[in-house]
Amino acid sequence: MAQAPAYKVVAQNRRARFDYAIAETIEAGIMLTGSEVKSLRAGKSSINESFAGEMLGETGGGIFLFNANIPEYLEANRFNHEPKRPRKLLLHKRQINKFLGAIRRKGMTLVPMQVYFNAKGRIKVEIGLAKGKKTVDKRETIKERDWQRDKARILKGD
Repeated sequence: MAQAPAYKVVAQNRRARFDYAIAETIEAGIMLTGSEVKSLRAGKSSINESFAGEMLGETGGGIFLFNANIPEYLEANRFNHEPKRPRKLLLHKRQINKFLGAIRRKGMTLVPMQVYFNAKGRIKVEIGLAKGKKTVDKRETIKERDWQRDKARILKGD
């Protein structure tokens, strides 16, 4: 009997692997308020248009998640949060320096792949160090996906 995965996926960015060539992925914690956690437990969030990067200003170093939509939790009343505020990602100093060095190079970016609850019930974000694909590469991805689908159909027919 197959075991259920040790985590519950809250939001996925399914276009990330299509639009970007993912070089490396890493799991990061995320700094949230209580109403944001309750909203995520309800399962209504989106990271399709979000990205991760460095926030310049008085907050100093660190990597933040921008434009991630976590809707307001209606029962939180006046203690609600802004749905698209920047949220700090919790990484080790060495990881932060590595990723900041990589995204300062031309063409590299940090893309959130999925948001999920791990086995301990903590909210984690899987972020990928990515380089944007050209149109030719995207066509190649479509051809490969279609071939895999056809191959599975042929093998299933036998």
